[in-house]
Amino acid sequence: MFNKYRLLPNGHKFIPLFFLLATVLILSACSTQAAPKTYRVGILNGFDAFADIAKGFKAKMTELGYVEGQNIVYDTQMSNFDPAKEQQIVKKFVADDVDLIFTFATEAALTAKAGTAGTDIPVVFAFGTLEGNDMVESVRQPGGNITGVRFPGPDLSVKRLDLLHQLAPQARRVGIIYNTKYPANKSQLEELHPAASSLGLSLVEVPITSVAEIQADLQARTSADDIGLDAILIITDDLSQSPDGWPMISDFAAEHKIPIAGSAAFEAETGAVFSYIPDTVETGKLAAPLADKILKGTSAGTIPVVTPESRLRLNYKVVQALGLTVPEGLLSQAAEIIR
Repeated sequence: MFNKYRLLPNGHKFIPLFFLLATVLILSACSTQAAPKTYRVGILNGFDAFADIAKGFKAKMTELGYVEGQNIVYDTQMSNFDPAKEQQIVKKFVADDVDLIFTFATEAALTAKAGTAGTDIPVVFAFGTLEGNDMVESVRQPGGNITGVRFPGPDLSVKRLDLLHQLAPQARRVGIIYNTKYPANKSQLEELHPAASSLGLSLVEVPITSVAEIQADLQARTSADDIGLDAILIITDDLSQSPDGWPMISDFAAEHKIPIAGSAAFEAETGAVFSYIPDTVETGKLAAPLADKILKGTSAGTIPVVTPESRLRLNYKVVQALGLTVPEGLLSQAAEIIR
């Protein structure tokens, strides 16, 4: 009978080399299975008010099996609309060779896309406006290394105008303060003009390129006999919703007792009659399954972009202060009423 061992002169058994190699390989495989990969995700937050997007993203990732500190590590950075800082953050993520970048909103996502060109680092965006830029090739096939959760800017702006008209039907002159350099504004204005015409409203455009110009325009209106506005509509814009720009607009509206149709959720808490926008936490949750697919091997550019539902937040205190009446239909639509 064949004996796989051979006795050495001292009586010990000699084990053939191929048995030793097989044993090493088996032990190595077991060791690899016992140490799962720890994913590194860079999070670029473009604006402090959207921080809950990251919270929703992390919460859903946990549900999907990614436990922070065990098999996933997050590096969260914030730029607050500072393009130079966004570029620095993306360069850091690329140098760190992260497995994925999660970013919001539009400007930060575009910076991440440009900064990862030529690398294999995928990008998942949230609150990203697709109109007026080259973020994706299409909603169904975003292409390249990117996918995410879109922000339906033009549709939301038209809806806000309609909601404003229902709340303040006497308001005929609706002011729109917008940055002429912001890519998404052209498509929003193109949709708003016919919508305003159908409602019998006049859009009073206030094109600006800096926060200082917002202040100058509002001061000039305050000094005039007629401020020239009956209401203000906030569209998707970086300057009118910035930490410096928004307080100027909300203070002006409060002083002259005119309603603001808000965009971001925080605006409903700080002067707007309402806000109408996708929920930030839910938006983050929608992004997590996209990231999960990518980390499991699916190419980002083949995963369709997701569109979230929007929520109406109504500030009843502002409604009462302005002497407005809320139609019953709007009350039933409101996801939240701030009293």
